[in-house]
Amino acid sequence: MAFFDKIAPLPTVTSESFTHTPSRAGDAREPPGKRIPDAKRNVASAAARLMAEGGLTNFELAKRKALRAFGLSENTPLPDNSLIEDELHLYQRLFQRSEHAEKLAALREKAREILRILDEFNPYLTGPVLDGTAGRSAEIDVPLFTDGAKHVEIFLLDAHIDFRHNAPRAGRAEAVLSFVSDGIKVNLIVYPRHMERSVFRTRGGRVKRRVKLDVLEKLMRAEEKNGL
Repeated sequence: MAFFDKIAPLPTVTSESFTHTPSRAGDAREPPGKRIPDAKRNVASAAARLMAEGGLTNFELAKRKALRAFGLSENTPLPDNSLIEDELHLYQRLFQRSEHAEKLAALREKAREILRILDEFNPYLTGPVLDGTAGRSAEIDVPLFTDGAKHVEIFLLDAHIDFRHNAPRAGRAEAVLSFVSDGIKVNLIVYPRHMERSVFRTRGGRVKRRVKLDVLEKLMRAEEKNGL
């Protein structure tokens, strides 16, 4: 398959760096009694900017970097991920509309390709590529509901795909198998088949949406029709 010719070994990640200049909201001097709620909003905005411009994909890391950018204490109450997602949508719409739309379309096209190839493992698309908040260094998250990670591993080995095992982000996942295709990191999150009907939630309590290939293709057609 032409797809497998594009697979590259997963690069080693060393460290991330991003210089952030506090916004006017972060420079404003507020009375002590109002500092905490304002700080939470400022941290959410700064974390969203770090994710949009700095290539961060980890919410907790983005929050900590935002705290340091504002010179706030580590004890400052942190915003929920859902608030950062809202700020990220807003930032991308205001400042990265054209670039973001092009990047998102490419990521979803790659996701469609992967879902087609892995059809026998009951794949879905979830995460930032689906919800539209994918940044410059976004990864494609593909939950698989199958009879075991070994079957997926054998498939990847037979296809000569150089993959790595990563620690599951959630206790219910059996394994996370990652590889890179066309410079895009893909995470295959393997769950037992019987968990397909389970409802997964984000840390903020939102239902974690996931879709199959047919729904993804409908979404892509709708956005193409609307010029998004």
